[in-house]
Amino acid sequence: MLEKEVINFERTVLVGIVTQNQSEEKLKEYLDELEFLTFTAGGEVIKRFSQKLERPNPKTFLGTGKIDEINLYIKENTISTVIFDDELSPSQQKNLSKILDCKILDRTNLILDIFAQRAETSYARTQVELAQCQYLLPRLSGMWTHLERQKGGIGLRGPGETEIETDRRIVRDRIALLKDKIKTIDKQMAVQRSNRGAMVRVALVGYTNVGKSTLMNVISKSEVFVENKLFATLDTTVRKVVIKNLPFLLSDTVGFIRKLPTQLIESFKSTLDEVREADLLLHVVDISHPDFEEHIDSVNQILQDIKSNDKPTIMVFNKIDAYKHLVIEVDDLITEKTTKHYTLEEWKTTWMHNVGEKNALFISATNKENFEEFREKVYEAVREIHITRFPYNKFLYPDYKDATEE
Repeated sequence: MLEKEVINFERTVLVGIVTQNQSEEKLKEYLDELEFLTFTAGGEVIKRFSQKLERPNPKTFLGTGKIDEINLYIKENTISTVIFDDELSPSQQKNLSKILDCKILDRTNLILDIFAQRAETSYARTQVELAQCQYLLPRLSGMWTHLERQKGGIGLRGPGETEIETDRRIVRDRIALLKDKIKTIDKQMAVQRSNRGAMVRVALVGYTNVGKSTLMNVISKSEVFVENKLFATLDTTVRKVVIKNLPFLLSDTVGFIRKLPTQLIESFKSTLDEVREADLLLHVVDISHPDFEEHIDSVNQILQDIKSNDKPTIMVFNKIDAYKHLVIEVDDLITEKTTKHYTLEEWKTTWMHNVGEKNALFISATNKENFEEFREKVYEAVREIHITRFPYNKFLYPDYKDATEE
């Protein structure tokens, strides 16, 4: 008989701050996301802590009273890890590790850890390792806690600093090596992309966990890994797709997230080349998520960073089967109507007004709802790009309704 596998989740607490730029409501959203990230990484969140501060304390991020409160809770509840929602400076991380005497992580470190777990190919592993080394370099001194017991004196002068310096040199050499390795793989991938000929390229982009891989599977009839966790897809998958008789290339890319670490954008630049070189973007949105409009802004910001925000884009609002809106009772005269109360129909008119009727779609990839409309929109958009490139192929690919299924 097979033994049942027992998964031991690390007991963790989350910490965030309310500032002038970040309200309590916004912090709750970020901590909800951080909890999902923690679960994805293999942690169980026992409690959340928050504090109102004008700005983070430069030494310890939080005030002394809040740190004492967290310290007491850690000791009483055998907590092994404390995760902060914002990126900690090397000195903050070092000071907090001393005071709290447990593992201290920030959002960046957590995302890097998930990426390290998820990286399957040698290319993804190289990119993640590069990001980890760049993150680690300024934080090395905080990791040499065993040297603090050396108080100097006869025979005990000096070895600590040289050991740290040796480590720094090793990490710098490793960064240089990984950068060279990535350059080599980039050249190979550029050759692969150039060998794909003149086919129209379509890229799926969007926030993490919005259903890009599910949509990829449905439209390309392939088996791309799908899981209800953040960053299930790290490696770009490219598939040849044929709608009616029109072929094109569809690529599934890594999902984006708010407060995405800069090291990751840097090291994953080449993965994002699939987005840069695409002719058409399908921006997939999880409409059932309460903050989906903020997710759209985050994705648009990253697209702007990689200079891909001017490409033809179709907004694909996915998971309409899971969408629920708040309802105001007829006799309720106090509650003000907000976007949280919008029905799907109201969202449709809003977004079709914002981006144009041709550029917005509302579907469910799992239930294949409105899928025929999705196929038609994508076919027409790809056809338009194709016949602009090859005008003499206009008769090969007629309008969607007149085209025959291959």
